Amino acid sequence: MAFDDKFRLSSHAVIIKQDGSEPKVLLLKATYGNCDWGLPGGALEPGETIHDALLRECLEELGVAVKVNYLSGVYYHQAYESQAFIFKCELPPAANIMLSDEHSEYRFIPVSSLSVVQKQRIEDCLNYNGVVISRRF
Repeated sequence: MAFDDKFRLSSHAVIIKQDGSEPKVLLLKATYGNCDWGLPGGALEPGETIHDALLRECLEELGVAVKVNYLSGVYYHQAYESQAFIFKCELPPAANIMLSDEHSEYRFIPVSSLSVVQKQRIEDCLNYNGVVISRRF
């Protein structure tokens, strides 16, 4: 890779609701592209740190300032030539989620029903032991 080559960096929040025996993770349904479900977060802007981007994206997408607990993993996604930074976050008490135009709805989805990639990233986050995981997909 040359000095001027570029690839994508993004930061994403894992926000969990313990509802019954299985944890559920907050996912947002996009209004663009394939209208997929994904974690809150997005691409870094020039000059931002991974933490800056995470806080900005969550505020934009959820209308809420999240609390960042820890960085649990960094994941290379070959299909997108990107690195995704995954953080464990919390919503403030009595948070009122107000979605941006980028998303049409949100849900807390059982971890067991996620895609293989999403499930691995969430399980890594929930099983965090103080060591940041690095994987490639």
